[in-house]
Amino acid sequence: MLNDLLITENKLRQIRPKMFAGLKNMTNLMLRTNQITCITNDSFSDLDSLRLLSLYDNKIRCIMPGAFDKMKALSTLNLLSNPLNCNCHMRWLSNWLKNHNIVTGNPRCQSPVDLKDIPIEDIEQKDFKCDDIERDYSDCGPDSQCPTRCICTGTVVRCSRQKLRAVPRYVQPITTELYLDVNDIATIPREVNQLRDLTRLDLSNNQIALLEDNIFANLSELQTLILSYNKLQCIQSHAFRGLRKLRVLSLHGNDISMIPEGSFIDLVSISHIAMGANPLYCDCNLRWLAQWIQKDFVEGGIARCHEPRSMRDKLIMSAPPNHFICTEDPDPQVLAKCDSCYSFPCANGATCKSMPLRDYQCNCAPGYHGLHCEYKIDACFGNPCDNEGTCKVMEAGRFSCHCPPGFDGDRCETNINDCLANKCENNGTCIDQIESYRCHCLAGFGGEYCETKIQFCHKEYNPCKNGAQCVDHRTHYQCICGKGFSGHNCTDNDDDCADNLCQNGATCVDGLNSYRCECPLGFAGKFCELAPMVELYPQTSPCQQHDCKHGACFMPSGSSDYICKCSPGYTGKRCEMLASISFREGSYLELEPLKTIPDVNLTLKFVTKKESGVVLYWGDGQHLAVELFRGRIRISLDVGNYPVSTMFSYETVSDGRYHELEFVLFKKNFTMRVDGGQHRTIVNEGSKDYLESKSSLFIGGMPDKVAQNAIKNWHIWNSSSLEGCMREIYINGNPPDLNSARRQHLVQPGCVEFDDINKPCLNHLCQNGKCVPTSDLQTYECKCNSGWSGPFCDQAPTCQKEMKRDFYYEDSCRSTKKLKLSECVGSCGDNCCKPLKSKRRSVRMACSDGSKFTKEIEMVRKCGCSRKC
Repeated sequence: MLNDLLITENKLRQIRPKMFAGLKNMTNLMLRTNQITCITNDSFSDLDSLRLLSLYDNKIRCIMPGAFDKMKALSTLNLLSNPLNCNCHMRWLSNWLKNHNIVTGNPRCQSPVDLKDIPIEDIEQKDFKCDDIERDYSDCGPDSQCPTRCICTGTVVRCSRQKLRAVPRYVQPITTELYLDVNDIATIPREVNQLRDLTRLDLSNNQIALLEDNIFANLSELQTLILSYNKLQCIQSHAFRGLRKLRVLSLHGNDISMIPEGSFIDLVSISHIAMGANPLYCDCNLRWLAQWIQKDFVEGGIARCHEPRSMRDKLIMSAPPNHFICTEDPDPQVLAKCDSCYSFPCANGATCKSMPLRDYQCNCAPGYHGLHCEYKIDACFGNPCDNEGTCKVMEAGRFSCHCPPGFDGDRCETNINDCLANKCENNGTCIDQIESYRCHCLAGFGGEYCETKIQFCHKEYNPCKNGAQCVDHRTHYQCICGKGFSGHNCTDNDDDCADNLCQNGATCVDGLNSYRCECPLGFAGKFCELAPMVELYPQTSPCQQHDCKHGACFMPSGSSDYICKCSPGYTGKRCEMLASISFREGSYLELEPLKTIPDVNLTLKFVTKKESGVVLYWGDGQHLAVELFRGRIRISLDVGNYPVSTMFSYETVSDGRYHELEFVLFKKNFTMRVDGGQHRTIVNEGSKDYLESKSSLFIGGMPDKVAQNAIKNWHIWNSSSLEGCMREIYINGNPPDLNSARRQHLVQPGCVEFDDINKPCLNHLCQNGKCVPTSDLQTYECKCNSGWSGPFCDQAPTCQKEMKRDFYYEDSCRSTKKLKLSECVGSCGDNCCKPLKSKRRSVRMACSDGSKFTKEIEMVRKCGCSRKC
């Protein structure tokens, strides 16, 4: 009877149907650290008794619906460290995880980009989306299908002349020949490295401009690579690494001027290389190419020099290498082909950073923004004027709008009223538009001017939503709502959390005619009514009578007293104080009004990845509004001195990192500082000195009614909630107890989700190396073990000893007989392929002048990768 099965650290790529047939008594199955890509609904069909299934560290991108349904005893499922693709085919998994009490480790999406690192269980159904290609596949296993718009014959895939803009996904791993010629492909994705059986790859007549390092490194069987007639300008030094069997390489008809020395070091089998019709710059930096072609008798075709003048039109394969000399710097256009920053594209003192794919990024100096930092950040940032009005700065923090014909108002928000002479009938309402109007008809009427009577509850006119029953009363209609909905048309989802029974600081999550309680750490039960188990402690233990408010009681070893380990978001000796809160769409925190006399200062430490959202709002007519606008902090201040004063931060804060905001309001002077940087100040100049309001202070969002008024009066641009977390809040230097807030709406204690964002190595994909977080803590890099290379250290070293029987040469002398000579060839990542062991041997030499002598030479015995180059 088999109970445990461990198939770990192998090369298992798929689980065939009925692979585990008959193992009905098995309880533990470990499949971690393999290469499984897809889980189907018959992968584990016979494992009725299975309790633990580990799929940790595989290549799983998709899991088919019903994959785990037959494992009724399953209690632990480990899906961590997999590149899960959260498209529409994975929508089911979110609900399944919520509805099953199973330990999972909270698996996260790795793609698409906008869902990266978000727990699958937290993603709403509408956010699981497919593009046109993904939707074509009915499940997540397209390996057996031919890519869309391609023709497949055996292991040959032809996608020529299909106007493709990208290399098709889901090319079968067993493909040996792939034809992608005459398309519009601009970049080569790293996924092409998965086609390890390729012998021929044709990418000619496309739009490719750059060959990145290691882009073909795993294509060890490739013999023919055709890249002719693209827009290649830059070849990085390790672009052809790993192509040891390549015989034919065509780079003909591109825009290549320079090729780094050593680019062809792995091309040990090459016989033909076509580089004609390229503007090659033949100075000393290209001398190596001529030597390489001439020494190894590689057929170089008609490759000719284009510049400098002294080398113009000379054939590479026949020009003497000593003619390749450096007399002057190449033209800037040549140097800029591999360095996008060479031409200094950034303005106003910005620094330029070279990026992959010949791109660049301008890091703007304080006070500027834009792709090239060409725009100044002032009161007109983002153009606050409506209807294509032109913004003009009046003074620091204030602006005016110059309106186009047909519009008026402070923000050009009002257009000419075309409803003055409207033709709307049957009490239809005239809606003014730009130089026109439309009629909004009462229920039961239609037509351009509401002149047509419509029958209620007709299939073409049923105003009742969400499955409600429509009843026609001739003069009006009635919607009979289903459970969980209300409103005239049954469009309102009832707030089932209004009278919830959640206990012990649990968060109520509204559902459809239901709700659920998210329990603090240690609590359990439907309403989180079950406290942490203290039965584990002796009856005399202080934890029997603990007063930990929002956390678990813990007895340190050797101590006679207990400590409280707080649930996320809570602090204090007894976890009695709520200090940090997470926000989602619709969330907000309502606090007491601010007191501005003599002054008020606020400090907020928060994190978000969204570029818009309410940070803080206080007031009604007079107001202080702090919101995110295009990733920057926007301030709107009116103490009663119209017009409003506006200010934007120079820094962007929507990068998923924690940022500290400091605000001081002293009379009509407002000062802001971000992350301890430069202070910025505006003055709402006028006769009034203080902002006074009895309205509540809102943090992270605001109620709909308040939001509508703020939008209407231009206090804020976007009323959406912050969708992030406030880790620290201080008002006049003191942290408010958020438990005592006037209202907590749809908030959740703690910043657990966002704290994990700053730990990028939690689910890293480094295979043969160490995960190292980048300086911004948003991503990571893989520091490879000796010899390994590639972005995930998945490209093995190819360093090896190659032996040949030949004479040993030195100047005009050679050995008197042939020797077994060896050399070290192949790649070692960032290290060097060199001899690790050698032996000295005496060799008899004979020279052309008739003299003879004996020389000791080093004979290579063993090759390997070494950090010492």
